[in-house]
Amino acid sequence: MSTAAVVGALSDEFRDEFSGAPDGVWVAPGRVNLIGEHTDYNDGFCLPFALPHRVTVAARRGSPGRWRVRSLSMPGVVEFGLSELDTGARVTSWAAYPAGVVWALRAAGHDVPGADLLIDSDVPAGAGLSSSAALECSVLRALHDLGGLDIPPAEQATLAQHAENDYVGMPCGIMDQSASVLCQEGHALFLDTRTGIAEQVPFDVAAAGLAVLVVDTRAPHELVDGEYAARRASCERAAALLGVPALRDVSVADLPAALARLEQDSPETARRARHVVTENARVLDVVALLRAGDLREIGPMLTASHASLRDDFEVTVPQLDTAVDAALAAGALGARMTGGGFGGCVIALVDATAADDVAGAVTKAFDRAGFDPPAAFTATPSPGAHRLR
Repeated sequence: MSTAAVVGALSDEFRDEFSGAPDGVWVAPGRVNLIGEHTDYNDGFCLPFALPHRVTVAARRGSPGRWRVRSLSMPGVVEFGLSELDTGARVTSWAAYPAGVVWALRAAGHDVPGADLLIDSDVPAGAGLSSSAALECSVLRALHDLGGLDIPPAEQATLAQHAENDYVGMPCGIMDQSASVLCQEGHALFLDTRTGIAEQVPFDVAAAGLAVLVVDTRAPHELVDGEYAARRASCERAAALLGVPALRDVSVADLPAALARLEQDSPETARRARHVVTENARVLDVVALLRAGDLREIGPMLTASHASLRDDFEVTVPQLDTAVDAALAAGALGARMTGGGFGGCVIALVDATAADDVAGAVTKAFDRAGFDPPAAFTATPSPGAHRLR
């Protein structure tokens, strides 16, 4: 659908819901993480790129101190005011994400306008493609522009993360929001989560005759249930035992001695740390290859990342492992789970002409295993949050 068609359709829906035209329409994308999983909350490195799938928000200034939000995928309008933000009687369900954005902006001292917001999305929910970050960042961008605020993009990402961490209650790192705000078309975002320094690294897969195949396994993907928080706590414990601020500060050369110390605490703590340290190194290796234009050579790094996530970080599930194994057997140059794990998606780097064959091989493997059929699409590095009209 063209931009004009998207704007027109959502504007018409907005008029029906809120009896008037919106002041504007904004979008923010989901993301795929090429490599660098569970490194962001360890002050490490990651390399996401934005998807063409995005959350779209039509918005209009409303009554001061009141916000009305409606998602086209949910029944009814959710309305909240200052009392739901400031007294602890917080908004729940999906509306906690836009409410958390308002809360985070106000907590940072910004004058947030009351608003009516109508939300649509084609980011697959529950697939590990950061639909929640896309929702937060699209709402934040809309409120930012409606209020005439002047917040640098990197700070917008931090505020969106603040909303998810401290209002919604999901202890995510900064990667998802940074990707949704900062990514550029045709590039991956090399992000140093400690310093906040971000570099746009060329990632023109089509020019190299390649494609990134995204396979949504449709396995349940729930991260607020404690597993994600448990992995983060284990990493923080490992850093404390090693006497460093974060696992970012442990190099591959330091790893044997570090693991020997951590094994005394528990083999699990050692495995968690080994994943983070080696994953940071893999990100740096992939960035170096992309800078040199050697896109085909990154495949083995992706596959090694998956093995580490499976064996050391233990965040894969049978559907993810089956998808990776089937993609590799069908000729993928590399494959790995992407996102937080426990369900969600796999990415595979494939020759562009082989994308359909690899997707078909994964579907057949799922059928043999008795899993629900997966969905697959090729992903093009796309732009971050911006205003459509």
